[in-house]
Amino acid sequence: MNISPDEFENLFATFHREAFRLETLDDYSGSSNPEMIRAFLAGEPQPESYNQQWADEVRGNIDAGKRMYRVHIISRPMTDYLRFELGWGYRKNAKAGEEFFILDTTHEPNPLEGVPDFWMFDESSVVSMKYAEGGKFLGAESHPHPADWLEWRDVALGRAVPFAAWWEQYGDA
Repeated sequence: MNISPDEFENLFATFHREAFRLETLDDYSGSSNPEMIRAFLAGEPQPESYNQQWADEVRGNIDAGKRMYRVHIISRPMTDYLRFELGWGYRKNAKAGEEFFILDTTHEPNPLEGVPDFWMFDESSVVSMKYAEGGKFLGAESHPHPADWLEWRDVALGRAVPFAAWWEQYGDA
């Protein structure tokens, strides 16, 4: 069932224990600020205000004893967008307390091929996300039965490595 943007946003304010995200795309630029991507690619310093609203939301949840974490499925070489997202977004959000993991499929098959991007809240509420070509967010759909989604989360986490270690090895690649 499709849910409204307000219903989707409300899930971030009302979860009790944890919020998990699976990211499967290598380009979300259609949902991002093109000026920030340009600045990153030009080697400009990251503005303090970049992504601050999300970092504040993450920090509030972490301070309240909640966990926010995600796995991103990536195959190298990274796209310009991924270099931007990981270089600016992940690194800033990690300082706010969000945990990141990378499932690198460069030399192995993707174990979650065909699984869409999703958020799962408290292992009970699942929202998949739809994107157009180029990563433009189109909408979200709620799923009442989390069993498959829990399994996909567990597969992703079981094969992923912590972002910091992965970034240290491949961040400049």
